[in-house]
Amino acid sequence: MHCDMNAFYASVELLSRPELMELPVAVCGDPEGRHGIILAKNEHAKKCGVTTAETIWQAKRKCPNIVLLRAHHDKYDRYCKLINEIYYRFTDLVEPFSIDESWLDVTASEQLFGSGEEIARQIKSTVKDELGLTQSIGVSWNKIFSKMGSEYKKPDAITVISRANYKDMLWSLPVRELFSVGRATAGRLNGMGIRTIGDLAVYDRRTLRNALGKQGAMLYEYANGLENAPVRAASERRKIKSVGNGITFKRDLLGRDDILTALIALSDTVSSRLRKHGLKCSGIKVEVKDPYFKTISRQIRLTAPTNLAEHIRNASMELMNRSWSMNAPIRLITVTGIGIVPEDIDFQMSFLEDANPCSEKIETLERTVDKIRDKYGGSAITYGRVIGNDIGIELEARNEDEETDIL
Repeated sequence: MHCDMNAFYASVELLSRPELMELPVAVCGDPEGRHGIILAKNEHAKKCGVTTAETIWQAKRKCPNIVLLRAHHDKYDRYCKLINEIYYRFTDLVEPFSIDESWLDVTASEQLFGSGEEIARQIKSTVKDELGLTQSIGVSWNKIFSKMGSEYKKPDAITVISRANYKDMLWSLPVRELFSVGRATAGRLNGMGIRTIGDLAVYDRRTLRNALGKQGAMLYEYANGLENAPVRAASERRKIKSVGNGITFKRDLLGRDDILTALIALSDTVSSRLRKHGLKCSGIKVEVKDPYFKTISRQIRLTAPTNLAEHIRNASMELMNRSWSMNAPIRLITVTGIGIVPEDIDFQMSFLEDANPCSEKIETLERTVDKIRDKYGGSAITYGRVIGNDIGIELEARNEDEETDIL
């Protein structure tokens, strides 16, 4: 089955703002900080035509009375954990798809809790009773159809797509509705005379593969219900390849002090995420975008793998010194740890480098900071240089959904 929270960010915000329940509401970034897009909207805003990722001015033009709320990512992360704790009461096979969506394999749980549809009802009512949130759940025999089931009817619904009904339910839908078919792919399929999912399902598989490569064969399998990828438990997740974080600043950065403040915050986030996953990086990549959207990307190999903010910051600053004029304006910086390895891996130290005698103390300090943040929230403790900054670094913006390219 696939569980999809309804308007997750907006719903979480409305838990503490019940007086807004019947009004069109959207969660957005800071318009003054050039984060002026809609991140989530409730059903009332959706009915006005407001869409996710459009700009605030576009949303206001469609819905002049829309109520805009700032995002609180620590809060969403906390509710995500609570929701997953409920899922784990029913099965240990839980695979997050995003912060508000997860696949669950409940096959082995049916003798305890009933059919997939009955389990879906129990999960749905538990989430509603304990957390005050609604969700739409798709129940099917594979991940693709269960995902499409959760999208089939919203909000607050359960849809069962079975081997007996999937053709009637799905084959008449536009091919664009098939999971993973984007606008460009839909255009190519339309050009081949494929308008519906049913058209795709009965099309010649070899011709599809010749036209679209592996994707053509994959889409044929999706349309015919042949996808059979398992739901992966936490211990079976795909290997993390990189961990990063980027910020589009409230104003252009100018000078070494601005750049250092930004790198302190970004390196802090990257290092804490690495430690959370029990990983280290053996290289650092820094991407810089100027006000004219010209982008440069540089990377450096470290003498030893690390997950400490100080090491990541120093390497990032070294890359900036090499590749960027300190007087040139900067719109965005992304810092990414690459060459990911388990943090307990043995490595050979270079004979040309002395071990840093302070590293053990730095690690102890940073792990202590992790514990404080886990207990009191991501904004509970931070670097003094970051407090009161005017470049748009939010103390609570340590949200996992901003994690870049971690799979």
